[in-house]
Amino acid sequence: MTRQELINNIARKRSFLCVGLDSDPLKLPECILNKTVSPAQAMLEFNKAIIDATAPYCVAYKPNTAFYEALGAEGWEVLGQTVEYIRKNHPDQFIIADAKRGDIGNTSALYARAFFGQMGVDALTVAPYMGSDSVKPFLGHEGKWVILLGLTSNPGSHDFQFLTTGGEDTRLFERVLDTAQQWATPDELMFVVGATQGDMFATIRRHAPSNFLLVPGVGAQGGDLATVCRYGMTDDCGLLVNSSRGIIFASRDENFAQAAADAAKELAGQMDNLLTEYSKI
Repeated sequence: MTRQELINNIARKRSFLCVGLDSDPLKLPECILNKTVSPAQAMLEFNKAIIDATAPYCVAYKPNTAFYEALGAEGWEVLGQTVEYIRKNHPDQFIIADAKRGDIGNTSALYARAFFGQMGVDALTVAPYMGSDSVKPFLGHEGKWVILLGLTSNPGSHDFQFLTTGGEDTRLFERVLDTAQQWATPDELMFVVGATQGDMFATIRRHAPSNFLLVPGVGAQGGDLATVCRYGMTDDCGLLVNSSRGIIFASRDENFAQAAADAAKELAGQMDNLLTEYSKI
């Protein structure tokens, strides 16, 4: 998916919501578990119901690969089937594999082949710690995106990301943002920035004024959507805000899909107002 196609979807739906498919088998509704023969199959049926219910209100889905890989080969198969289901039934959706890959060049090239070629996702989250030769193999694939970890929302982000570098006042996350933009344009490079960072989005935008930002942490993790938009939204939106547990586990009863739809619709309604206030689309 191109940048303009993504922007067009945001403008058409008046939403920049990304639904995280963190489908923990231990939290699936009993009504799903009782109808299926394995946790992996329960996950697939749950995903299908959630996707169909929330698709009108979002522009992207983000399966966290750890939840699928934990189930072994069958879980990996379910991940592929989930991507295929979205492609077939909701082809306007942007699909992100949240895998946080990044290794030496030939290994990264194989990861790129696995996710972009075999699985067919639009974007992959990538860890930048090993530098350019671990990131560049993911770049240059037509219509595909690298979403590089920039400033994360976990408490441990302060262990490394805020350290100053080279005797300067530049913090490590700022160096990552500046350096990565030498490798790729905003047409194929996004950054992950956690919603709980609040007004730090103003700093992020000084370093990355045009890149889309994938923003986890709204909802269950306590990030404030209005603050994210006030400091982080651009004229063409420039944000994909992810919500996982607050939507997919809004209910664990038989009405789980409708509850997810209601939660997504409510969040999309807030996004519509914020697009009007802070963007030009």
